[in-house]
Amino acid sequence: MASDEVPESAPLPAHIEDSVQASAQLHADHRRAATPAERAFTRVTAALSAPASIGLAATFVALWVIVNLALAAAPSHRPFDPPPFAWLELLVSVGALSVTLIILATQARANVLAEQRAQLTLQLAMVSEEKIAKVIALIEELRHDLPHVQDRIDLDAVAMGQPADAQAVFDAIKESHAEGPESSP
Repeated sequence: MASDEVPESAPLPAHIEDSVQASAQLHADHRRAATPAERAFTRVTAALSAPASIGLAATFVALWVIVNLALAAAPSHRPFDPPPFAWLELLVSVGALSVTLIILATQARANVLAEQRAQLTLQLAMVSEEKIAKVIALIEELRHDLPHVQDRIDLDAVAMGQPADAQAVFDAIKESHAEGPESSP
């Protein structure tokens, strides 16, 4: 194989492919549910976050100042925004407010997707925990049934063989955070 050829990757196992597809579907559904305004805000935010936008903004302000100073220096011309550039200040302020609101709207939409992913992750973690507890319980049961394995009580395995009570865990976390140091956020 030549050094510039990309090796063909092995196909993913079905359960991993299913997970990848489910994640892609979550994102596709989120994009499909976006309103035209939300899509536009996302595009504007992406454009404004490009490094070229900083250069364009700086160039615009510099040109505004240079043109107005040049017009002020010319005896036959009058600057359209003489120093201290009140119109430029107003334009920049309105632009900053607009950009802030667009970014906030885009971030609010991104937070919806993040919350959906967090909820999905939590639900899958809870299901996985129940499955693991069942596997441990089955292994313990199998260990008791095997004649060549010493039959003993493994308290750790017994405890791990019981699914966790999600509400009890949540309450314990809440309580431990309430009892934490005063300096913690």
